[in-house]
Amino acid sequence: MSRLPAEVHLKRAIDELALMTGDSAGAERNIAQSFRLLIALEALGVGRIAGGTMNICGKLSAVPLLDPPNDEILEIGTLYGMFGAALIRMMERAGRDPSLTIVGPLAGLELQPGTTERDDLTGAPVRGAAVRTNLALAGTAGAAARIQQGFSEDAEVRAPVSDRSYGVIIIDGDHSAPGGIVVLDDFGHPKWPGIKEAYEKHMATDTRLTFLGQVANSGCLRADAKSRDASG
Repeated sequence: MSRLPAEVHLKRAIDELALMTGDSAGAERNIAQSFRLLIALEALGVGRIAGGTMNICGKLSAVPLLDPPNDEILEIGTLYGMFGAALIRMMERAGRDPSLTIVGPLAGLELQPGTTERDDLTGAPVRGAAVRTNLALAGTAGAAARIQQGFSEDAEVRAPVSDRSYGVIIIDGDHSAPGGIVVLDDFGHPKWPGIKEAYEKHMATDTRLTFLGQVANSGCLRADAKSRDASG
């Protein structure tokens, strides 16, 4: 799988990020940094980061520029933990002090509730050991990351990670702090129409989240400032 983006896709991602954040210079800088980071981590780590190149770079670039209200990060569905390692590094480059919590089945393969089991295309099993190896590439903050094994829909899995408010949530918005950034992966992707459909259904009845914009196939939202306890 080639990670080299076409020039038109690179320019589009920078333009989308600049439009969403109002920071043209930051958009160009972060896209360049995140691309180099993606290549380096996949070269050194176990497995891969899920998704297309510009989708990954869009998420990694947007979060620091959107200035989340705190440095607590919740990632639901990690695959090999490599994206979490990359996000830690991008946050640190922005002068933040990230603390990562990961929730995922770590079942030896890419797995979602109700889906058919299949091996990952890299051939590497999705295991806790692989996740820890990749997180170690992010230094002290990566080594200190919390990992909760299981599906986020299960109450016994959610309980231990509901002890705080999160400034950044990747995929799920259930525990966001006021002003927190929520990133929806594969948003608007033609292969995964259910993600945007679920978003539209949720937004029709819940106004707590405000849509900020989209970079490649990553939709970014911000939680409003209503008071909410850490248990969600």
